[in-house]
Amino acid sequence: MADTPPPKLALLVSDTEAADEGGQALRARYDFVPVRDADIVVALGGDGFLLQVLHEALSASDPKPMFGMNRGTVGFLMNEFEPEDLHGRIAAARGFGLHPLMMTAITVGGETIISPAINEVSLLRETRQTAKIEIAIDGQVRMEELISDGILVATPAGSTAYNLSANGPILPLQSDLLALTPISPFRPRRWRGALLPQASVIEFRVLEARKRPVSAVADQREVRDVDTVRIVTDKSIRLELLFDPGYALDDRIVLEQFAS
Repeated sequence: MADTPPPKLALLVSDTEAADEGGQALRARYDFVPVRDADIVVALGGDGFLLQVLHEALSASDPKPMFGMNRGTVGFLMNEFEPEDLHGRIAAARGFGLHPLMMTAITVGGETIISPAINEVSLLRETRQTAKIEIAIDGQVRMEELISDGILVATPAGSTAYNLSANGPILPLQSDLLALTPISPFRPRRWRGALLPQASVIEFRVLEARKRPVSAVADQREVRDVDTVRIVTDKSIRLELLFDPGYALDDRIVLEQFAS
């Protein structure tokens, strides 16, 4: 029986010196094809670059699994960079499926903007005045008025990003949860947020929206002067990240919870 050929790989490289050097090292060892012809995409860069590549994959009819290698700063979503035995590493890698959030924002002017988010959707005050936000979950108002700098909804993959900086919880990948985290809350002062099922429908209504303007940010896309924001998990879209078995993302999440 003939050996099964290795998967065809595409290579995407961030526009940095470190990533470019890594790309040259890989191209000297392996053959790469265009993304449309590939079975797996290898991404070199940092977490921000991988997020950009994942967003580009959202528009594809058949998003390819992605194996990231860190040539950035933190690289929380990336494997270690090592040019040797790339095919062997990919063959042994574990896959993790991502379902993006889908944000529907309606502005005070009546415009509707729909945008996906892989890490989080954030509502942020635009001026020195605090935001006032009503929170409804699955059609039921759970908080009539949150007074704060804002609030965010984070996926498990995004829970170690802005959510963690805002003192939100780290979510294990298998949890099927979303983190609802206030940003500098003033009232209720001691409210730390909530853990919600991934299937939840989360709705925010900005109170006094013209006097206290609020923007909504889906990962890197900002919508100014929002009136209402609705957030759901889009289960129809699945993106797959591949991780080395000894250093997978869920292992990093556990380690992060014990970091000083």
